[in-house]
Amino acid sequence: MTEGSLYERLGGVFAIAAVVDRFSDAIFDDPVAGRTSKNPALRAWHTESTARLPGLKFMRTLWVCDVAGGPFDYAGTRPGSTPVGLEEAHRDLRITPDEFDAVAGVLSRTLDEFGVPQREKEEVLGAFAAHKGEVTEGSLARTR
Repeated sequence: MTEGSLYERLGGVFAIAAVVDRFSDAIFDDPVAGRTSKNPALRAWHTESTARLPGLKFMRTLWVCDVAGGPFDYAGTRPGSTPVGLEEAHRDLRITPDEFDAVAGVLSRTLDEFGVPQREKEEVLGAFAAHKGEVTEGSLARTR
């Protein structure tokens, strides 16, 4: 018998969407990456762009489903260098490696909250971490 994809082992789109929903809300309260962040772009996003949150949750759900081997295709609103690349969507936020790690911590805690088994949790966090360079490359760019 063949083992299911990560998408299947996570419980499919509805389970993934539930985690993404909670995770996305929890970032707001993170002191490093949320609404009180020292990063002015992140602080502004979390206080002035909240009307975009439902769409962001949808896009994050599609992204996780895609990278987990599900039947959905993610297409970035600002395409990057690969089909699931995230650099263009995050460039103007100038996310630092520490801010990225804070968000990874929020994701880890959210996966624990939902009782995601360790193996699947590590795979999700690994997929997330694989894009750290793309997400943080804007913090390395010179101010325009």
